Amino acid sequence: MLSDRLLYRDALMLVVDKPAGIPVHKSSGGGENLEQHFDALRFGLPRTPALAHRLDRDTSGCLVLGRNRHGLATLGKLFEQHKISKTYWAVVKGAPKEAEGTIDAPLTKVSERKDRWQMKVDASGLPSLTEYKVLGTDGVHSWVEFKPKTGRTHQLRVHSAALGCPIVGDKIYGEADARGLQLHARAIEIPLYAKKEAIIVAAPVPPHMQELLAACGYHAA
Repeated sequence: MLSDRLLYRDALMLVVDKPAGIPVHKSSGGGENLEQHFDALRFGLPRTPALAHRLDRDTSGCLVLGRNRHGLATLGKLFEQHKISKTYWAVVKGAPKEAEGTIDAPLTKVSERKDRWQMKVDASGLPSLTEYKVLGTDGVHSWVEFKPKTGRTHQLRVHSAALGCPIVGDKIYGEADARGLQLHARAIEIPLYAKKEAIIVAAPVPPHMQELLAACGYHAA
């Protein structure tokens, strides 16, 4: 049940631990989506919570929902103004040349046909900024922390590939892998209430990423 994956709850918002492999909303291909299960997250309120942002189908981790109109409007403004801090963990192929840095690479959407598209680095594209830091390596793969400063579609996936280190399991910008996409929305920091400290929520490492992260030096607390 999705309620078993609840990480945070208050009067305005919920944060759930999204599982990898399921889209957050209905897609053209049909099939199960996360929104179908939101009714179980009303917790007595008359309205079903709604998405405040998105995560890719194969990305796991912190997903924020607004519980009412006020919550959604407040969260929408915070996301729009880039006041919400997001931290992602990924396992990438190889290692960046520098152990930490900033990727400044504008992105644009390119369509090969109506039902097939991808994002590409393009000097005339939308500004896209990501900070990164290598947290560990096994010599073949690296455990990298990403902090996106903008919120473009597939931003981390394209930026990681632009470093020469595609995320393991990224079948669009790298290569498919039986272990799935190794990208996890690890934590989120939300200054939801003006007179209170920002709310910080973290999602546990998902099972499909534990093997490679452990090889790169991660140890569960």
